[in-house]
Amino acid sequence: MDTVIDSFVKRSQEILKDNLVGIYLHGSAVMGCYNPDKSDLDLIVVVNDPMTEAVKRSFMDMVVELNSKGPSKGIEMSIVKKSVCKPFVYPTPFELHFSVAHIDWYRKDLDNYISKMKGEDKDLAAHFTIITHRGKCLYGASIKDTFADVPTQDYIDSIWNDIADAEEEIIDNPMYLILNLARVHAYLKDGLVLSKKEGGEWALKNVPERYHSLIQEAMNEYADGAGISYNMNLAKEYAGYMVGEIEGIMKE
Repeated sequence: MDTVIDSFVKRSQEILKDNLVGIYLHGSAVMGCYNPDKSDLDLIVVVNDPMTEAVKRSFMDMVVELNSKGPSKGIEMSIVKKSVCKPFVYPTPFELHFSVAHIDWYRKDLDNYISKMKGEDKDLAAHFTIITHRGKCLYGASIKDTFADVPTQDYIDSIWNDIADAEEEIIDNPMYLILNLARVHAYLKDGLVLSKKEGGEWALKNVPERYHSLIQEAMNEYADGAGISYNMNLAKEYAGYMVGEIEGIMKE
C-alpha cells in the first residue's frame, strides 16, 4: 500500500505541477481497518484550476497503472477544485473520478471517459467529512486550510443516499451494507464518524441481540476476507429495522 501511495503522490506532483493544492487520504487506510483483500485506497486530489484534457489523460494513465499494483479493490479517487472544498459546495462538483467500476469504460474509449467523467457527486460530502475528522494530508496544503467543515445536513443527505435502498441491495452486498447501516445509525444517534469495523462494534452494543450474529459475521468477513454464507432473510429484516431506526431519527 505504501509503495502505491508514494508513487501516486510523486507522479501527481509531476503531472499537475503548480496546479496541485494537495493530496488527501481517507477511508479504511486512515481509520485502522485497512484490509488489502476487502479495502480500496481512497484518495482526494485538490487542484486550483480546471485540468486540460491532455493532463487528464496523463493522470488517468498513471492511476490505471498504479491501480494494477494496489489492493484487490483498487484505487478510488476524485479530483476536485479547492473552490468547492472551502467554502463547501453540495452536491460537490468534481473534475475527474476513477474507480475499478469504470476501468472497462476507460480502456474502451479514453477520450469519451475524459470528456464525460465530471459532474457532481453526493458521496464527496461523506469523503470530506472523513478527511476533516480523521484524514491524512499526503502532500500540500493542510486539511484545515483546504477543507471547510461539511454541514451536518449535507453529510446526513450523503450517507442516507448510500443506504436508502438497503433492503433491496443487501442481498447483493451484505457485508458492506450490514456495517454501513451501523455506522450511519451511530452518526445519527451519537454523532460518531466511524469506520465499518467501528460501526460493527457500535452496533453490537446498540442494536437488538437478534442481529448480533449477522453483524459479527460481517465483521469477520471484513477482517479476514473469507466469504460468509449469510442468512439473507435475517439480513433483509436487519436492513428494514436499521432503515426504520435511521428514518425515525432523521424525522425528529
